[in-house]
Amino acid sequence: MKRREFIAGTAALLVSPKRAWAQGPRRRLGFLALGDASGRAPNQAELALLDGLRDHGWIDGRNLTIDYRFAQPQDRAPALAAELIALHPDVLIAAGPQAVLALKSATATIPIVFVTVFDPVALGLVQSLSRPGGNITGLATYVPGEWVAKRIEILRELVPGASKIAILVNPGNPIHRLLLAEEIPSTARNLGVALPIVEATTAEELDIAFASAAAQRADAIIVFGDALTWVEGPRVIALAAKDHLPAIYLFRQVAEGGLIVYGPDIADLFRRAGGYVDKILKGTKPADLPVEQPTKFELMINLKTAKALGLTVPPSLLVRADEVIE
Repeated sequence: MKRREFIAGTAALLVSPKRAWAQGPRRRLGFLALGDASGRAPNQAELALLDGLRDHGWIDGRNLTIDYRFAQPQDRAPALAAELIALHPDVLIAAGPQAVLALKSATATIPIVFVTVFDPVALGLVQSLSRPGGNITGLATYVPGEWVAKRIEILRELVPGASKIAILVNPGNPIHRLLLAEEIPSTARNLGVALPIVEATTAEELDIAFASAAAQRADAIIVFGDALTWVEGPRVIALAAKDHLPAIYLFRQVAEGGLIVYGPDIADLFRRAGGYVDKILKGTKPADLPVEQPTKFELMINLKTAKALGLTVPPSLLVRADEVIE
């Protein structure tokens, strides 16, 4: 009998930590992001979160329950945040700044992991990247440097001699306001390029913004990442084509058919978020988990769109591309 007990105990010790943890009580996550008016399912990048969780032994429907909420229009976010909190989740996932701000206003105790937030320090979400403090941590999309200048450099390779490049911003986005006040003016001076600003806070205003860029004879346009341009991606792509404006985008998820995407690999960020959730579910406090920044960036070029715009993509750009769409 003692021999059997010894064998059983030894076998238990040999079970992998992931498998042992997976057999514990089911835990609950709340997921808040933006969506269209009729609601939506997680997109391809957001689904990478499930892969990241699975890497740590957490499987939705087995030892994990995930409740999804998608806010559109954006002013529904606070109500949906309250719905999620009423479900008593162990961890909240926020996709984008509007989502995390809504959750931050609703709870100071439930751990929150954000993804696709440009500058969480500037937004007041965390005290610093290394020491977040409070109940919030996650993955930023910003790496300090010449953010606007890099996109101008790429556009100028594709549109030689471009001297006027419009920038599409949402004046209601606090990060856009920060870039407008600081980086954009200095970039314009340093590169000797005109950077007219066109603004949109609603889908209808996107039409006006692109018409304004065309009327000002912009050579190209930089589309800043934002909840509006994320949700209205197809409309933005169509407007750029209609006004014959070479455009560069931040996220590939909103740029199907767009000319160029240069930005962080969003799917990789969601996958890495699974590791944050795992640590928190096992007892680590968000305040002790430093905010991480992107380590993978994507350069995607659409040759079909370039041809439609009458552009020839130079070999110097093609060789650096992570993906070229024929």
